[in-house]
Amino acid sequence: MPELPEVETMRRGIAAVRGARVAEVVRPRSRLRPMTIEPAGPRLRARLRGAAITDVDRVGKRVVIGLDTGERLVFEPRMTGLVLLRDPPTDEHVRLRLALEGAAWPELIFWDRRGLGTVRLLDEAAFRAACGPPRLGPDALGLPAEALRARLEGRRRPIKVALLDQAALAGVGNIYAAEALHRAGLHPARPCDGIAPAEWAALHRALQGVLEEAIRARGSTLSDRTYRTAESAEGGFQASHRVYARAGQPCRGCGAAVVRIVQAQRSTFFCPGCQR
Repeated sequence: MPELPEVETMRRGIAAVRGARVAEVVRPRSRLRPMTIEPAGPRLRARLRGAAITDVDRVGKRVVIGLDTGERLVFEPRMTGLVLLRDPPTDEHVRLRLALEGAAWPELIFWDRRGLGTVRLLDEAAFRAACGPPRLGPDALGLPAEALRARLEGRRRPIKVALLDQAALAGVGNIYAAEALHRAGLHPARPCDGIAPAEWAALHRALQGVLEEAIRARGSTLSDRTYRTAESAEGGFQASHRVYARAGQPCRGCGAAVVRIVQAQRSTFFCPGCQR
């Protein structure tokens, strides 16, 4: 579930580990579904121990730790992953612990209930292949209006589906695509090649607005209560959702009942009154 606002919140939450050194690498024993951590245990430990953290960045929905070795440690939370500094929701779902020296926090933790996330230590070439074009498009946060339109307008795909294409636009997921389309007054099934220039401008304003507001609120913690900030606190933007996960409830704009449909095997929520 973590999308751009949640992952950016994680990044900001762990920014204080910049300058710390990795003292130890622990992959706890577990009977749970194994998740992807590359390279495997001894090789990961050998390459990480003693490395200094030079940067804490984000690429789309990934937290990226830069190291003085020139490598990058890439955390991809996917559905239920969390990058934490303390208090994981459960001990059994802790997948990786990095003991730190020289930081205000003693460790960095990757927790994942479903085990669908990944942790990869990548050199420069592998990082470009995994996190650069054509794999990932430009970051949605701060993308100029003309760039958003240029990347999507010629497509025949529905606008909601196009917004989820990480190769075109990195960071937007189901929650914020639905919320941005509602604010822009665009039906999620509208084909991209049928959207007028003024509507593209409205969508750009809506998308930037909802992403920035969600980051200020430290992301959205949904009904499963999985998402947590780096300090293991809940986000607050879920209280501001206008349509997401509100099927059958009144639209906060016009009062019509919010509708749920399925697009590309994903739930889409919209208001038939505001988004004709």
